[in-house]
Formats: sequence, C-alpha cells, structure tokens
Amino acid sequence: MSQNHGSAAVPTCPGCTEPLESGDLFCGVCGYDLSAVPPRPDDHPTLVMNSPAQPVRQGRPEQPAAPPAGTHWPAATGKDGSGTPVSAHLPDEVPGLDSDGTRIGAHAGDFELPAPAAPRPAVSPDRAPDRGTAPASADPRTAAPGTASPAGSKLCVACRAGHVDPDGYCENCGHAQPRERDHVERELGAVAAVSDRGLRHHRNEDAFAVSTAALPDGSPAVVAVVCDGVSSATRPDEASAAAAAAANEYLLAALERGTHPQQAMHESILAAAESVNSLATVRPGTPEHDPHRHQNAPACTIVSAVVANGLLVVGWIGDSRVYWVPDDREGPPARLTEDDSWAAQMVAAGLMNEAEAYADERAHAITGWLGADAYELEPHTASFKPDRPGVVLVCTDGLWNYAEGVDEMARALPADAARRPLHAAQVLVGHALDGGGHDNVTVAVLPFAVEPRGAGSDRRTP
Repeated sequence: MSQNHGSAAVPTCPGCTEPLESGDLFCGVCGYDLSAVPPRPDDHPTLVMNSPAQPVRQGRPEQPAAPPAGTHWPAATGKDGSGTPVSAHLPDEVPGLDSDGTRIGAHAGDFELPAPAAPRPAVSPDRAPDRGTAPASADPRTAAPGTASPAGSKLCVACRAGHVDPDGYCENCGHAQPRERDHVERELGAVAAVSDRGLRHHRNEDAFAVSTAALPDGSPAVVAVVCDGVSSATRPDEASAAAAAAANEYLLAALERGTHPQQAMHESILAAAESVNSLATVRPGTPEHDPHRHQNAPACTIVSAVVANGLLVVGWIGDSRVYWVPDDREGPPARLTEDDSWAAQMVAAGLMNEAEAYADERAHAITGWLGADAYELEPHTASFKPDRPGVVLVCTDGLWNYAEGVDEMARALPADAARRPLHAAQVLVGHALDGGGHDNVTVAVLPFAVEPRGAGSDRRTP
C-alpha cells in the first residue's frame, strides 16, 4: 500500500484521514477514539518521494527492434500515444521496449527477501483469510435483557458486544467494521483477480478491474488493471478505485474501436490520471496560483495488462508489477516492468545492487504516481509477443514483497494457474498473508494461450 508524498509517513485518522499529531488520543475533527487504532505496522510500505527526479535509466538502443512476423493487428498509426514506434518482444527477451523508446533493464537474479522467521498458519485458498479470533470482552449471548441488537443492526466483529452505527464504526469500542473491499474476488474465465486488506491495515486501499472485449475482427481481448492507493494521502481508496475504473473503461472502448493496444494503454493511463486529479479539492480561499493547493491530494499507482491477438501489452506508473511465467516452466520467468522507486533509481544509477537498495528504509519511496501533486506524468508501456502459453501476473507490492525474485514468484504460482486462474490468485494472496500480510495485496492472473501452428512450422524455444 503506497504511502504519502514525503520522506516519512504522516499519521492520519482512520475515520476522516485528517493528519494527526504525536500523542493525540482523539481526532480533533471527527472525534475518533485513537486508542482503538492498532499500532502502526513495522513494515516498509511504498513511500512517495517528494522529489521531481525521475528514475535514472541506463543506456539503451535508440531504435526498437522490428515487430516479429505474424502479428496480425489492425494497422496502427505507427506510433503510440507517446510518439513511440510500436513493436513487440518475447517476454524472455527482457529488457523490453518502453514507451519512450528505451528498453527496460534486465532483472536477472532479482533480490529475494528472506523468508519470515515465523510463518503464519496456512490460509485456505478457497475462502477469505481468517482475521483471527475476537477479543473475549463480552459475549452477546449472555448479555442482559434489553441489550439485544436493534433490528437490522450488526454486531461489532472486534468487541462482539457493541452495535455498528450507520457510519460503519462500533458504538462501543470505536473499531471500523470490515468493508466491502476488504476481500474482493472476481473471475471472468479468461482472467481472475483477488484483492485483500491484509493483516495489518484497517482498510483496503488497492483496487482492480478485469474485463473482456471484442476487437473489430471478433477476436477477444482481456484486460486487467491494478491500482495501489497512496495510503497517507487523502482518500487513497477512492483514488485507486477511480483510476482502475477509468483505465478499464478507456481500454475497453479503445480496443473495441481497433486502436492498437500499446496506444490504448498509454492513453488509458492518462485517462486514469485525469480521474484521480478530479478528486483533488481546493480549500476555500486558496489562490489558484498557490503551488501547495493540491498538497496531499488523492494519489495511487497503476499497472495494467492487455492480452489481445497474440500480443501482451503492459503499462504502469509506480511500483506495482507485471510478471510472466511460462506454463511449461522450461523457459525463464520474467518481470516485465521496472519500478518507479528510489531503490530502482539507485540500482539503475549503479550506486547499489538490488539487495542493498531494497534493504534501505527508502527502498519503497516511489518516484512516479497518479495524482494532482505528481510532478510529471510519464506513462510506461511495453509490448511482448510470447511464443508459448503462459500466465501473466499483475500485482501490487503487497504480493511481490513476499516473492521479490522472479523465480520465487514462479514457485509460488500453482502449476495449473492457466486452467484455474481464480484459484491461482487466491493461492498468491494466501502466500502474502502467510508471509505476514503487512500490506494490502492484490493480484490479477491472465492466462496467455498461443494458437498451435500448422504442421511443419518451427516453434522457437528461448
């Protein structure tokens, strides 16, 4: 779950997201009882760097490679929305083509986090994770007459004694109750996704959208969008939901019109950014030219994947990722995105290796995000043409923090993921929860099928 635009996260009220001062017992705006708020987790979720610097990239070829033969796609304009010639690469040929004409750096031997010292009990992939037993403060079954729950009210899941008010908080202990987004699952056959609040946070600030569309020639296209809210910005859950919905809607409309998917991907990220920008509010009396008028505006990261007509196109801003895992596991898995983060910046500049960079407390400070206070919007897009069936994983750092290396991610993915994408997504979310669940975790699983070639044709093996 991404955090705010600064070197240190500012604590906010769970009730109204108002910034808090050290030692506050109650929120000065809404009166929320802060003694009921669980202690801040000791993990290092994503931060946003308060710096206009962009990730430093190593030198790369000036011109992209020519598209492989056999890519049957409606003729595009020749360039995507960023002015970059469209081309495709095999996933195992990472570095891939970015939207600015450069190539994504290789991630051989991605840094792997050490296994947690004390694994948590296994989470069944067939159900939502167990949040633990409730405190034994009071048993409603032994409550005195007259304390029965009012008609239609709910009992608090924390204290098991108080009733939940219309705002979603317990009238007895003040705890926020589980929200609809705490655990969400969706399956469309060709794609599935699961999002979970995790074990340490009071709400889920991730969001996703999965959908399918029909191209003008009748062939199918599959879309997955995953967004991670900047947690100490204002209304991060709204930002991620708005971005996911806007990007998904734009992609569907553009693909159905026959727009090349890399161009559609680039423009969908711009549409998502506009949607998040519209959530920013200006306080009454703030001058229009005031550079601080959007301070702490709603913000999120975004990562998307489109599978259509033999192409795999990805796009992103921030540190959520896309992975490729071949079905046969004979070819190497690959990470197809490059983080907009402090750690990636240090590695790209040659100042640290990945192990050193990700061990630093600044590792998850992101250098790119969607929001009114973003310095410059630079969507990344890359296109690939897999030559074998496989699975595409689109996820937030709530998952890859527990499977940092590509090989580790591949081991966590069930062997039958292409046939059971929802089950695979559930298992991956369970993997993160078993590892500690410090963050919100969201993953979408897209099987990628390759049509069998006719007899006598050669099938390239990486």
